Amino acid sequence: MDITKLLSISLGAILVNNFILVQFLGICPFMGVSKKTDTAIGMGFAVIFVMGLASALCYPVNVLLVKLDLAYMQTVAFILVIAALVQFIEMFLKKSIPTLYEALGVYLPLITTNCAVLGVVQLNVQNGYNFIESVVYGVTGGVGFLVAIVLFASIRERLEFSEPPKAFEGFPIAMITAGLMALCFMGFSGLQVW
Repeated sequence: MDITKLLSISLGAILVNNFILVQFLGICPFMGVSKKTDTAIGMGFAVIFVMGLASALCYPVNVLLVKLDLAYMQTVAFILVIAALVQFIEMFLKKSIPTLYEALGVYLPLITTNCAVLGVVQLNVQNGYNFIESVVYGVTGGVGFLVAIVLFASIRERLEFSEPPKAFEGFPIAMITAGLMALCFMGFSGLQVW
């Protein structure tokens, strides 16, 4: 296993091709759960877990579909695997961490339809990653999601104590902040990864 390729995949998923701020996938939970840092951290770890497991489980599903000449069914199969994973996580959080379950609210089931989770398994197939590379890409894609949502939640918490012009209060200033963060992450596009 080439460690430089794994490092390249990791840096690419976290900084250069961040799912939220560069590829614009997963915007719904990014905007909805980022009002408090605590809930943003919880959502970020849930997404890391789902992306990593989805990448690990969808790889053999894809291999099986290709062998059976059913590659056209990839999207449907991937959605079913992701939905089952999210149901498992929802039951686990409800039983073991009820405060986080309540804080995430409606956004936890939305991980099922989170395009970043589906995007990571589709990009694994598109990029031709093997099993290890798929899992690394899934986990580090989730880490990039976590970094972006925690940074954004920290800024939004700080904005609560600021006084922007009346027209920018609430959601407009959040959109401007997200745009500025996206511009900052676009600066990593010149980063040379091995």
